[in-house]
Amino acid sequence: MAEKEEKPVEFCGDSLKRLRDFPVGARQEMGYQVDKLQRGGQPDDFKPMKTVGAGVYEIRVEDDTNEFRSFYIAKRKDAIYILHCFQKKTRQTAPADIALGKQRLKELPPEPSD
Repeated sequence: MAEKEEKPVEFCGDSLKRLRDFPVGARQEMGYQVDKLQRGGQPDDFKPMKTVGAGVYEIRVEDDTNEFRSFYIAKRKDAIYILHCFQKKTRQTAPADIALGKQRLKELPPEPSD
């Protein structure tokens, strides 16, 4: 059986820098979850983020004291787009984080046609 080709990952804006600023454990776990997406699987803990846009999901990672999130869209054929990475500080996702995710979703390049 042929192994499924990994889908490339594209980081929008400063999302890669923000991910690299996560504590080591959270950064490694987020990387592992993104790798699962690349291989056609699903993250262990994720949910749809309809407030950001259609097809956008949030990967949820926790360490001992903090919660970390990444908004992504994987339904496109060309790549998985990581729209935004951030530390969650309150029960509800901050409006600024949702707004940034929405803005980056709008800025994605057009999906290539077959």
